[in-house]
Amino acid sequence: MKQNKKEQFKGRVRDWAEKLEIEIHIIAIRPMKRKWASCSTSGILTFDTNVLDLNPELQDYIVVHELLHFKIPNHGKLWKCLMRAHLGDYEKQEDELKEIFTAWKMAAAQVSNEA
Repeated sequence: MKQNKKEQFKGRVRDWAEKLEIEIHIIAIRPMKRKWASCSTSGILTFDTNVLDLNPELQDYIVVHELLHFKIPNHGKLWKCLMRAHLGDYEKQEDELKEIFTAWKMAAAQVSNEA
């Protein structure tokens, strides 16, 4: 089941990369403590394993966010315009992801305090 989720998600990433005309070389999925995803100038995209459990709309936000960084390395006006062009009102997903991430960090901290 988990492998199927992983392959479906990687297919989603490849579809967005093709749509945005961005060449990616590696899609990695592994636990990350501080963020949902990262990208490198060498075409490597790394996603947190928790992304697989998010709904498709939130996955799309994370994927498009990272892919756009291959062309625009900051969160300036152009990046925001492209996010809006591809995802519409992306701030809603951004806020929801912040809430989820905060809840997961709090839960993880509680577990480590109990150990």
